[in-house]
Amino acid sequence: MKAMILAAGRGERMRPLTDTLPKPLLEVRGKPLIVWHLEKLSKCGFKEIIINLAHLGYKIPEVLGDGSRWGVNITYSDEQNEGALESAGGIVKALPLLGNEPFLVVNGDVFCDYDFNANFDLEDNLAHLILVPNPKHNLDGDFGLKGNLVLNDADIKYTFSGIGYYSPKLFSALEYGKSALAPLLQDAIKNKRVSGELFKNIWHDVGTPQRLENINK
Repeated sequence: MKAMILAAGRGERMRPLTDTLPKPLLEVRGKPLIVWHLEKLSKCGFKEIIINLAHLGYKIPEVLGDGSRWGVNITYSDEQNEGALESAGGIVKALPLLGNEPFLVVNGDVFCDYDFNANFDLEDNLAHLILVPNPKHNLDGDFGLKGNLVLNDADIKYTFSGIGYYSPKLFSALEYGKSALAPLLQDAIKNKRVSGELFKNIWHDVGTPQRLENINK
């Protein structure tokens, strides 16, 4: 299974830190966020990694190179000319690199100890989402969970972690261009084609300088 790290966002809430550095290169304990991902992905058996680039994107290959230091092969999907295409749009542009089999996607600006599964079986689902208990900045949550079925509406909702396994079929009707992931997921959830699980270990959305400082503490 291939993996994609979403690394194209501007990171407005992280300014001024992201005025000179793309958010995935911000450091936790002296190591860029995206390097934590690469180390874990390699350890979990992923060898082919696609990383999309936009805001200050040229700086990411300067740091990561071809990925050989971590035993992986990195391919870059460059969005610098058109500007960040958002999550779904970035995935659509990268589909020729991702291929026809299910793949993993992880946000480049989360810090977690989730064990990525290189052999994950989507079965007949279009997606499998990793949900987490709601952090203070998202107390209402995003999706419900009944067994392993993800729901749009539920009394108790959890937060989407930014980690998911996807079938290319989820994106088959989407044209090239800027596009958000949430509407695609919501439609697939309506049709009961999205499974999920609740992950309760270490997970942080590094969305503000204060959150980054807290994680480093």
